[in-house]
Amino acid sequence: MNRKQFIFLLVLVAVLGAAGLMLEQRNSKSWQSAGRSLGQKLLGELAPDWVNGVAGIAIKSGTNEVNLVKTDNLWRVRERGGYPADYSLISGFLLKAVDLKVTQTEEIGPSQLGRFKLLPPGPATNTGTLVEFKDQAGQTLKSLLIGKPHLHKSARPAPAGEFGDEGWPDGRYVMAGVGAKTAAVISDPLSTAEAKPEQWLNKDFFKVEKIRSLAVSFPAATNSWRVSRETESGDWKLAEAKPDEQLDSTKTASFSTALSSPTFLDVLSAETKPDQTGLDKPTVITVDTFDNFTYTLKVGAKTNDNDYLTVSVTAALPKERTPGKDEKPEDKTKLNKEFQDNQAKLADKLKQEQGCGKWIYQVSGWTFDSLLKERSQLLVEKKDETKPEEKPVEAKQAGE
Repeated sequence: MNRKQFIFLLVLVAVLGAAGLMLEQRNSKSWQSAGRSLGQKLLGELAPDWVNGVAGIAIKSGTNEVNLVKTDNLWRVRERGGYPADYSLISGFLLKAVDLKVTQTEEIGPSQLGRFKLLPPGPATNTGTLVEFKDQAGQTLKSLLIGKPHLHKSARPAPAGEFGDEGWPDGRYVMAGVGAKTAAVISDPLSTAEAKPEQWLNKDFFKVEKIRSLAVSFPAATNSWRVSRETESGDWKLAEAKPDEQLDSTKTASFSTALSSPTFLDVLSAETKPDQTGLDKPTVITVDTFDNFTYTLKVGAKTNDNDYLTVSVTAALPKERTPGKDEKPEDKTKLNKEFQDNQAKLADKLKQEQGCGKWIYQVSGWTFDSLLKERSQLLVEKKDETKPEEKPVEAKQAGE
């Protein structure tokens, strides 16, 4: 190699090195957001009490919208007539949002927004989910546009499903702030950030314990029935049973716990007209408990395997305890305190459950399957006592 060739190679190496440095700088720049470098918090450094200052969360996706608002220190779902919202779900979402960190960023132009599903919510396709955190006056404190999942390609094949062979979802594309020009990737899928009002409802419901009697009144009176028992572990007895009517214990075995943990899917406004839900001609379930609670449940029409339901709860709670026979004086104070503590718990339960009376609930059809049986379906099946028909004896031939 002569001197001229050596100098040419040095110049070539220098040019390639400079080009590589420029490319690296450009790539590095494209993977940084305005004011947000990798590892930093997506919403920026917020004040310690920022979460407490959030009084509203608006979530928009497509043409759907849900508004969670804090009124008198209680979160409610505006699209469900102010029904109480699930505080644990909201607080968890807020704390998660504060802690979101940027794992990757990329500058994108307007023409690329659809590819990342980061177009503003609306009827168009490839739109994102917009989350706005608001103060008491309704002003937006922070906003977040959530796009499509970020997929991580792996050497092993991805399971069959939504993403096919594209990879494994390991995060989400997002844009923080209004007019942002940089898409960031976070490691959390933010799966709870959906514009579904029913998802955010507080699902605390009534809970029937220590059932003493059950009565079901059908629109057709002949199908109605009532059962009761003397103790919590006693056998169920059918009221006004006819001589040939006997309860089938296998069909009443679940009565004790039939309403011990009901839940609901969604709520309707109490102003909904009864004929829209079948509650103008309901089946009525009346439950009395050993704690002196009375539940009146009206079950309406079945729609898509779900029932409409209203709940009314009353209770006659004694204020004083009736002393036991031969009760010792030293036991009186202890027993009185236990009685008062229990009555306080029952009073709180009554207050919470009476709040259910303002709404129409949509519940899964299986909730009342064991109770919505006609009277004849609770009885022991009668055996068919019909004797087989006897064949006539043929006359014997003479000489036989």
